[in-house]
Amino acid sequence: MQQTDLVRRKIIKTLTLGTAAAFIVARLPKAAAAAALVPLTPADPTAAALGYVEDSSHVSDAGHTAAMNCSSCAQYLGKPGDARGGCNIYAGKSVNSKGWCKAYAKKPGA
Repeated sequence: MQQTDLVRRKIIKTLTLGTAAAFIVARLPKAAAAAALVPLTPADPTAAALGYVEDSSHVSDAGHTAAMNCSSCAQYLGKPGDARGGCNIYAGKSVNSKGWCKAYAKKPGA
């Protein structure tokens, strides 16, 4: 009877530690991916072709409004309030949330 209790305790302990380890490992790629983003610069060839600017208040394109910036774009992957975030257009790069480019598409509901 005591041998069964020891085995049961070992199984519960192993499952608990395994679950905790799996939770931690699942979080690591997201943190590493966010840290791996390189800040996009207007000199980047793709950014230059799409007229990317770090501050949308400096845009003089016809039809551009002050509300048009990366944080309100459907392509922006950052969270609300983030200074920088990923972008579907510029893979592996982070854009300024106040930036803008010609690929701007208003986020639904924004």
